[in-house]
Amino acid sequence: MPRFSDSTHTARPSDAPRVVDGKNRERTVDPAALEMLQVSKELGQITAFDRAVAQQPQCQFGYKGICCRICIQGPCRIKADDGPASRGICGASAYTIVARNLVRYIAGGTSSHSDHGRHIARTLLHMSEGHAPDYKIADPGKLYKVAQRIGIATEGKEELEVAKEVAVAALEDYGRYNDDACTFLNTTITKGREAKFRATNVAPTSIDRSVVQLLAQTTMGMDADPVNIIFGGLKAALADYTGMHIATDLTDVIFGTPKPTVSEANLGVIDPDKINIAVHGHNPLVSEMVVAAAHELEAEAQKTGAKGINIVGICCTGNELLMRKGVYLAANSASQELAIMTGALDAMIMDVQCMMPTVTTLCECFHTKVVTTNEIAKMPNALHYPFNEVTAMEDARAIVKIAIDNYANRDPEKVTASKNKSKVVAGFSLEALEEIFAAVNPDRPISVLTDAIKSGEIKGVCLFAGCNNLKGFQDQGHLEMIKEMAANDVFLVATGCSAGAFAKAGFMSPLAVDTYAGPGLKAFLSRLQDANKLSHGLPLVFHMGACVDNTRSADLATAMANEMGVDVPKVPFVASAPEAMHEKAVAIGAWCVTMGLPVHVGTMPPVEGSDLIYGVVTQIAHDVFGGHFILEMDPKLAAKKLLNALEYRTWKLGVHLNAAEKYGTSLAQGY
Repeated sequence: MPRFSDSTHTARPSDAPRVVDGKNRERTVDPAALEMLQVSKELGQITAFDRAVAQQPQCQFGYKGICCRICIQGPCRIKADDGPASRGICGASAYTIVARNLVRYIAGGTSSHSDHGRHIARTLLHMSEGHAPDYKIADPGKLYKVAQRIGIATEGKEELEVAKEVAVAALEDYGRYNDDACTFLNTTITKGREAKFRATNVAPTSIDRSVVQLLAQTTMGMDADPVNIIFGGLKAALADYTGMHIATDLTDVIFGTPKPTVSEANLGVIDPDKINIAVHGHNPLVSEMVVAAAHELEAEAQKTGAKGINIVGICCTGNELLMRKGVYLAANSASQELAIMTGALDAMIMDVQCMMPTVTTLCECFHTKVVTTNEIAKMPNALHYPFNEVTAMEDARAIVKIAIDNYANRDPEKVTASKNKSKVVAGFSLEALEEIFAAVNPDRPISVLTDAIKSGEIKGVCLFAGCNNLKGFQDQGHLEMIKEMAANDVFLVATGCSAGAFAKAGFMSPLAVDTYAGPGLKAFLSRLQDANKLSHGLPLVFHMGACVDNTRSADLATAMANEMGVDVPKVPFVASAPEAMHEKAVAIGAWCVTMGLPVHVGTMPPVEGSDLIYGVVTQIAHDVFGGHFILEMDPKLAAKKLLNALEYRTWKLGVHLNAAEKYGTSLAQGY
């Protein structure tokens, strides 16, 4: 079981409310969002914030995970501890129903991330064959690095030949016919994790098979063993990791590995003097081309009377463009509708994932054109322009022209220009972090981080990830936790909409270091800054990309483990999703636990309907994999629990290091 030095910390959450102030419509701490919520109130427009209030109180059967809709005899609800009401019509008990519901979230999340990765891999393949001429290899160094890692010989081969072999290897991870583990899993983890996954039979042999098998496993009349169902879910979660790693690796190859860049974030980046185009979703294949087309069409845009074209990002497409192109980040998921409320958004270009269908409803009041581009992500009342990689730039130009033509329809009286925006230093891929560390120790860059932990200068590393969830106030959980962790000298990295929260609030600027960092963290960052002499400075929180890029953080944990000579469960590294919402967040959290990390979730997943399942995810998981979930709705208490987890790991690692040195033995590997 996980251990804490504070005996008041248990596997059970505090009595903090599961839904905070449920009838309060202003469910955000973002001043720009509050500003636009007032505009929507005056105009009588309904947003996600209104709908969250309207849903209260929510169904407690569903909340606890004991409502089953898997077959159409139901829905069945578990209403008693014994007797006929204690099981569904088919005979499924509470623990079977909770387990099935939980792992089906993982199947959905894995499907999302893996389909994203498949699209990138197919584009790389088609590009290598000359069928996607507008895409190029932006980072050949990353291409060769990936090829060598997965066992592809590169000597004497042309770039496109190597690219094709890498793309084929990636696509084989989606549907191989033998029982070998996925290549992009086994070549990116520690030997200890490889052995653990093999011993527990959770290493996926192919991504698609893992998802299909999990859905089959959880249909009516199939698996009723809750532990076996959970293990099936973990296999799919590791398939999620695999698909994400493919997506990140190959996106870096095509568009470039991120390097530090300076930009701005929040709704104030929408410029009323320009034609504003928001790119929204998760897949940069569209948005990167839109940025290129906008540069081409700048002069045409100015003929309309606008000062030019301003591209802004929303959600993780925004994160992708922020870290590679320095494109402004306008909003994270909960406030996507509010970008339209500014009245100055001429087009919202959507690709896949986390897109609210109600954005088109708001456009009945505002002039914004919503353009969908993916055949499996259409919306009623939106203009659908199918984006084809073969004609990528031609399609992107056509989409940008839609925004240019629509500028004439903007109503100046409906424009509410927000002044809320913050400076952002972003673009910290693992390669970028290693380069920064290398300025201190070029031979062993990661040791700069691990030595700071061993010396006690910093307490460890925390990854902040996940979504917005309007059961609480938008961004509040992220911001309250980051303050606690920073003050206690934790090195901080972030992805996805969590990164968006920190970017908007100014936590990704050097100024935040002086305001919030504890003395150890401040000294560590100052030493890195002095060694690198970066003109932009270093931020308090390091932006590592979109939600699909969480494998960058996993690679950091793996690099730390290899540097320390241990497996990941011994590394002082934790993760938090303060406002988890999407199925993708469940999949990410599950593979983080399987990798061996303590993972905090700040919104209760539907597991409380079964003490058995609750115990498995919060306690027994630690005994098997070294990681576990910490379910806690109070942000400050959650931060304390994560600090306890870091403290325990650092203490135990120190004991083992001292014992190995004293007795001349190898380092103990138990966790």
